[in-house]
Parts: sequence; structure tokens; C-alpha cells
Amino acid sequence: MVKARLRKFGFWMSLGLLLWGLTSSYSEVQAGFPPSHSIMVDQFGYRPQDHKVAVIVNPQSGFNAHRSFSPGRTYQVRGSRTDNLVYSGTIEPWANGKTHSQSGDQAWWFDFSALEGPGSYYIFDPKTGQRSFPFEVRRDVYRPVLVAATRMFFYQRSGFAKEPPYVEAKWADEAAFLQPGQDSSARDLYDRNNPRSARDMRGGWFDAGDTNKYVTFANQPVHQLLTAYTQNPKIWTDDFNIPESGNRIPDLIDEIKFELDWLQRMQDQDGGVFIKLGNIDYNDAETPSQDQRPRYYAPKCSSATIAAASMFAHGALVFQQFDALKPYARILERKALNAQQWYQENPKRTDCDSQEIKAGDADINLKDQEALSVVAAIYLFALDPRQEQYTTYIRQHLTITQPFLDDTWSRYRSIEGDALLFYAQLPGVDPEIKNQILVRFKQTVESNRISYGFNPRLDPYRAPMPNAQYHWGSNAVQANYGNTNVDVVRAGIDPLNWETYQIRALDHLHYLQGVNPLSLVYLTNMSAYGAENSANEMYHSWLGKGIYDNALKSSSGPAPGYLTGGANKNYTGSEKWVKVQPPMKAYIDKNDPQIKAWEINEPGIYYQSAYLKLLSNFIN
Repeated sequence: MVKARLRKFGFWMSLGLLLWGLTSSYSEVQAGFPPSHSIMVDQFGYRPQDHKVAVIVNPQSGFNAHRSFSPGRTYQVRGSRTDNLVYSGTIEPWANGKTHSQSGDQAWWFDFSALEGPGSYYIFDPKTGQRSFPFEVRRDVYRPVLVAATRMFFYQRSGFAKEPPYVEAKWADEAAFLQPGQDSSARDLYDRNNPRSARDMRGGWFDAGDTNKYVTFANQPVHQLLTAYTQNPKIWTDDFNIPESGNRIPDLIDEIKFELDWLQRMQDQDGGVFIKLGNIDYNDAETPSQDQRPRYYAPKCSSATIAAASMFAHGALVFQQFDALKPYARILERKALNAQQWYQENPKRTDCDSQEIKAGDADINLKDQEALSVVAAIYLFALDPRQEQYTTYIRQHLTITQPFLDDTWSRYRSIEGDALLFYAQLPGVDPEIKNQILVRFKQTVESNRISYGFNPRLDPYRAPMPNAQYHWGSNAVQANYGNTNVDVVRAGIDPLNWETYQIRALDHLHYLQGVNPLSLVYLTNMSAYGAENSANEMYHSWLGKGIYDNALKSSSGPAPGYLTGGANKNYTGSEKWVKVQPPMKAYIDKNDPQIKAWEINEPGIYYQSAYLKLLSNFIN
């Protein structure tokens, strides 16, 4: 049908191109106008078979309200290398010209889904001469992006040198926090002068823009990455250019193992797990490897222990698929059982993190700890279905998990929703529990249309999300809205309308990749990957001294592929103009700590995993 549509347009395209050539010199028009921030596209591009919609906007409020734009009625797709006209069509006003309150914009849609031919293109407005950023159409268009975004975890490795050929020289750094009194011999926060409290806690990932490491905060990325692998194993190859590449183990698995190695070092011999490791002040060095400050660990805690139990069990389940990792998987399973036993036998605490180790509070409330214990029970059951106590525990505590408390399945604490759907797909599970999970999932889909499917009236940028979710780290929620729509397709909840949910999931991906009020790709420094307007700065202690400052103005900029936090309507910093923006425009592309840039554009391993899990569903 699509090919027929293209043939139908062929004659009119040719005629239109001839008339255009007679009335104007296209190259002259193009030369006068750089890419417009009024025509939004996914700057990486689109797969041939996917729905494709450009968003055209006329700002009415916010920082760009002065950029009024009156589009023409007919829009074109042109080859970015040839200037050839390949498609033409009319635009559709969003909500009859209404101004969208969350963005402050009027909008139109240009649907060019009929374009399936591989190539490099841009959208063009013949009336105004404005054009979009270029984009590509091809089957593997997101593959390089997946590799770059996955490599973020390699850059976040602690105690591991980042050096050529695995990174460019401008982002190289020696292994960090391996000096005396640091991660290889970190001391108890409350027994600092006792050398006998020293423990080897090296390795693992820096949590976010800081270089500390949190067991509870590792929970989401480890689980989401393991799930991303399980759902699409063939895309995770062994060639992502990390030191483990070529070892016949998918590089994503190697990267997760690096984190699991550290989590094992955080576990005490009795099974309990220390909650946190890091610095007790904010005096960062120019690079992590130059940081000589002593490092300390916080106490063993029920929250960290049950989190580790769930990660060890999930890791064992996935890693046992590889012959070379089966012994490692058995170790993980044993450590999971030890952690679960410690959790059951010791007091449940919510006051383990005094935050003397800066800065995030790693404690988890009691209900969330119990929900995590359901996650652990699910993966322990999958490892050994003969153990009835896991089924009993899941049955008794199922309804305290996030999907039974929220009106959306997995926008928050997505690992719980992922675990429940995983359980429902296992053979031999309790049929009543399985039915309860699937019925609840269907209820959330049917009752909350802002979260699932697509209602064109909700959002001109085609990725509707309530105002309340434009908070610190909003981009992770955007990604998880996409993920939960993919879940509908995978679970077969509404099979007759599966394409609607897939389009919605893709639209959340497109939002992160340029179809948003800023026309910004929220990944850092991605011009080499086809995104001309990507995030130039992010808050990171690695960048805090300015040596990797700005992608356009410095010699290097931030390393590629970090997903920044996103628009934050609750920003409390000193940039007053940000506070009066519509929620979707409350963003600033600066890494200055004096303005609390971390509230807006700090990355996080949990933001990254949400994005990668979404992106991984669209890799051919």
C-alpha cells in the first residue's frame, strides 16, 4: 500500500519539482536558512516501516515566544545530499490551532509515513524556506545510537582506565579511586580511624554526575539492562568497543557483570549488603583519577540487601545461558539466597544513609523494600520453581508492588512491572497469580489513555505525559512511558490495536531524540551520529572543572551518548527564567554547578537504562 501511495505521488512530485525549479532557485533558498527550530524531527531518523510525523510549531509562550512562525500549507521531504523532492503533502493543525499549555506552542503535523526509501532527508517548507535538521531512513538507523548510549556505562566505570582504543584521547582517564584509603581499602564511615574496617569495594559504575556508588540506585539499571537483553538478545553483540569485546559474550552482559562484581564486594560474609560508597565532601578533582580523597562505606541495610538479592537472582538467571558464565551464575544464585536470608532475619531499616557520604539518600521505605522482595522472589522462583515459598511470598505481597498502586504499569519502579510480566510468561506458575497480574495490567491500559495508545488531542509532540511528571529526571519517565506501551504489545493485551501502542512507544523515543519543544536530542554530543542539535553540556563532576565543557565551544565536550535528566518544572536554581517556562521548556543546556544544573541535565545510570530498554525494541 505504501509503495502504491508513493507511485501515485510520483507524477505530482515530478510536476511540482519542475514548477519549483521554474520559479525559484532551491539551492539559494536553502543556503539562506539554517535548520529551523520550528520543524521538529527525530534527528537520527526513522526505520522504513515506521510511522513518521514531523511537528511544526509556532511558539506562543516561553523563552522562544518571539520566534513566531506561520507555516505553509504544503510541506516537502527532500534529499539532503541531492535536494531532490521525494514526497509532498499537506500539514494538519493540532487541536484546531489551540495553544498547548505544557509547551506553550501551537502546532501542526506533517505525516510522511509513506516515505520508506532509504536515504538522507530533511523536511522543507516552500512558503517560508525553512527546513528541518537532516535525518536518515534506513533499517539500522538506531544501531549506532544504541552502541554510543550503551558505552555510557563504560565511561561510568570506577577503578577502570578509560584509554584508547576504547575512547578517544580527549575523553581518556586513568583508573580512579584506587589509591590507599579509597575503593580498594575503603573504611567504615562510622569507624574511620580503624584500618581493620578497610574493605575492597572497587569497581562498579559511578551513579550519575557524582562518582559515588549506591547499591539501591543500581537496582533499576541492572534489572532494566538484563530485561533489555532478555527481550532482544540478538541485537546485543560483542563489538561495542569495550575491553571485553571479542570474548564471545555480548558486551552488554560484560558491562552488567562489571557492576555485579562490585555488588558482590559490597556484600558481607553474613549475606548483608552495605548500602553506599563514596566521598564525604564536594571537593571534586579535575578528573576522577586525580581525586585523592578517602572513600567510605555506609552500613549494611535491609534495603540494600534485598535490592542486591533481586539483582543477583536476575543476573544468575540470565548469565547461566552462557557456558563460560555458568560458574559465575551459580555464585550469583548463592549470594542471592544469602542476601534474601539476611533480609528475612534482620530488622527492616529506613535510616541507614545519614547522607554524610554525598549526596543522594539511598534509603528505601518499608513498603518499597517489600515490593523489591517480590521481585527477588520472582527471579529466585525462575531459578528453582520447586521452592514453594517463593510462590507463597509473591501471592501474599503482590498487591504492594507499584503496578497495583499506580494507574500506569511501569512509569516508576519499572523493574517491578517487568518482573510481574516476566512471571506471567513463565511455565508452571500459579494460574491465579498470573491471571491477577494480567487482569491488573489490562485494567491500567483500559482506564488510563494518557499513558497508553494515542489520543491526538493530548500532546502536539505526540508523547503525552502529565505536568506532574516533568520533574527531576523526567526523561526517564518519558522513556518508561514508551516502555510500558511496548509491554502492551509484548503481553498481547490489546492485539487488534498493537500498532497504536508501538507508534506511541516510538513517539516517546522520538521525543528524546529531537521531537520536543527545544528541538533538542537529549543525548550528549551526538553530532557525529547525525544529531546536529544534541545536548552540548551536562552536569557531571568529571566535567566540573571545564576541561570537557561544551560540545561546540570546547575541544571535546562531554562524552557522547549520555541521556540528560530533562525538563524540570520544579527547578530551584538561580536561573529565574527557567522557573517561568511551560513545563516542557524548563531546561537549560549548562553544566554550571552554581545554578544547580544537576536538577535539569545531570545524567544517571537509571535514566540511561530506561532509554536503552526503549531503544532496544527498535533495533532491526
